[in-house]
This record gives sequence, C-alpha cells and structure tokens, in this order.
Amino acid sequence: MGEAIIREITPDDNAQVTQVIRKVLLDFGVPKVGTAYADKALDNMYETYNAPNATYFVVEDDGQIIGCAGIAQLDNYEGNVCELQKMYLLEEARGRGLGSKMIMVCLEKAKEYGFEQCYLETMPYMEAAQKLYKKNGFEYIDAPMGNTGHYSCPVWMLKKL
Repeated sequence: MGEAIIREITPDDNAQVTQVIRKVLLDFGVPKVGTAYADKALDNMYETYNAPNATYFVVEDDGQIIGCAGIAQLDNYEGNVCELQKMYLLEEARGRGLGSKMIMVCLEKAKEYGFEQCYLETMPYMEAAQKLYKKNGFEYIDAPMGNTGHYSCPVWMLKKL
C-alpha cells in the first residue's frame, strides 16, 4: 500500500466505485432494498454528482479505488442541509485515518457550498462508522430528515457546519 490520495471522481471511476460500494454493503450484510445498494445512481456516480452543490470523492491507493464518499443537498428537504452520502471504505482502507480525512474533505466542500448542517444515515451495527462520525462532530438525532429513500437505515446523525 502506498500513500492514498483523495480526489474528485472522474467518469472512468464509475465501475470501480460501484464495486467498492456494493462489496462493503455485502460485507456488512446490509439489506439490498431500502439502502444505497438499490440506488440507481450507483452505476453512474460521476454523472449523479456532476450537479450544483454536489461533489463525490474517491480514495485511490496504487491506482485502485479503496473508498469513496460524497456531499450533496439533502433530498426532499427544505433547508440549507447537505448529506454525507455513500461513504464506504474497503477493509484495506480502514484503520489508516482515511475515513476522518474523507469526512474533512467532504465537510470542507459542504462549507464552500454554503451548507449550514450535514446529515447522514447509517445502520445500527455499523458501530465503527458511528464512532468515526461522532469523533468528527456528528450527533444522533431522533428522526430522519428529508426523504432519501433509505428506509432501512434507522440511525440518523447531524452536524452543524
């Protein structure tokens, strides 16, 4: 493993990003329905995030994508709130500080876009992810915000930017 870099997604990254996301979801036993696994956007992440106030990042190590995450307006929500979206790290990326770096990059971009808060959804058994989110200033909230279509994700968190 070399020195991993975080950069914005390119069209050539789409297939690798899809593989990373689906592999992590399957590794964690996440339901295929009501989660990111079923999102139509998964096969076209570059195009999905090639929109105003949205950016998707990848973690690349020795030419391979080993992680990804994005920031975009929270779907179906009236307010200046973004969502930390589709943040996934392969096993070889974990424990290297890349999750915190990825969150920092995403939140800096969210601030550039002028968002006031950042929301996320996750699964109850993704305890390491929740610990990472809490370490980076996210706090639990009691109900979902907006309507992301991820009704199988019952843990919601929010951070003031």
